[in-house]
Amino acid sequence: MPVDAVARVLREERTRILATLIRVVGSIDLAEDAVGDAVVRALESWPRDGIPATPRAWLLVVAKRRAIDLLRREALRAGKEAEAVSLLDPDPEPPEVVRDDLLRLVFTCCHPALSVDAQVALALRTLAGLSTAEVARGLLVPEATMAKRLTRARQKIARAEIPYRVPAAEELPDRLTGVAATVYLIFNEGYAAGAGDDLVRTGLTDEALRLARLLAELMPDEPTVLGLLALLMLQDSRRAARVDAYGGPLLLAEQDRSRWDRAAIVAGVELVGRALRRSPDRPDRYAVQAAIAACHALAPTYNRTPWDAVVSWYDVLLTVHDTPVVRLNRAVAVAERDGPAVGLAVVDAIEGLAGYPWWHASRAELLHRLGRGGEAASAYRAALALDVSVPQAAHLRRRLAALSA
Repeated sequence: MPVDAVARVLREERTRILATLIRVVGSIDLAEDAVGDAVVRALESWPRDGIPATPRAWLLVVAKRRAIDLLRREALRAGKEAEAVSLLDPDPEPPEVVRDDLLRLVFTCCHPALSVDAQVALALRTLAGLSTAEVARGLLVPEATMAKRLTRARQKIARAEIPYRVPAAEELPDRLTGVAATVYLIFNEGYAAGAGDDLVRTGLTDEALRLARLLAELMPDEPTVLGLLALLMLQDSRRAARVDAYGGPLLLAEQDRSRWDRAAIVAGVELVGRALRRSPDRPDRYAVQAAIAACHALAPTYNRTPWDAVVSWYDVLLTVHDTPVVRLNRAVAVAERDGPAVGLAVVDAIEGLAGYPWWHASRAELLHRLGRGGEAASAYRAALALDVSVPQAAHLRRRLAALSA
């Protein structure tokens, strides 16, 4: 059995196993240790014996046995032996409001005792399977800062003895901000991977869409949930047209719109309307972003994009979610509407994105349009000096080479 096939199955199953085991043992650290041991054993035996017919069940059994062993080693501590024995034959679980293990654990990680950033970081790192570097990129902080933030979050959970308990139905709305942000960032890392060989990580985008649909079933009247699902569906509707035959990125203006998923667009636009109607006084950030995505999805060609509407929606978004990245995206729309000189002035006025490659790449493109080739080349080089995926780096190098040509 090829090792890469084994590794692929393990990547697909690890997160689900971890979520299930955290629910059973009530400890992230213990569950991670046990699942890690199960993965090591799989890597030792599966290439030789073949992947089991039910790899998730195999991993869960091995991980639970390892967790029991770890608990028994601490049998001198009161109650630990009983706790280990209970894992062998657990009592039936009470019915849960959230039935999917992974979504349950996202809600569990998003405990109100933690800051929203800490909630999201912990959920992304532990349950989404993202590396510390990937989480740091998603939240636009240095990797060292993110590592400290994760350590502090776990220490706070331990000191405060915060239980890993799935919240009751009435507690779900208070945790929705962190849950929605987690699902959104899982999708983002899949939609445009920040590093690695692939532009798109479909496993992550599919998982985020699955979680968003489960959220919509669980909380069908929440504008945040409706807006989030609409946004993800509208973005993902372009999946088939976003990559060329060599795996490189195709920009919005270059995409074959006949390959967009019209059914997803229709469903997403309907969800946008529902989300906006449910938030008339204070627009929801995801619903507004979905409205922007709908402007692009409904435009028959790139040249017929309603840039006035796009900029207006960005102005609304800034009233509820004012971030440097939102300002950058608005600046790109302004450049399309008012010209590259106006857009460049808006981009240059944005602070806090010196470590963000797409700020430099946006400047490079606008400088190129203005005929300022030397400055554009410097901006492209600045973007390439930062973390980007292999296909994105190749695209930037091609743009840089075009300046010389």
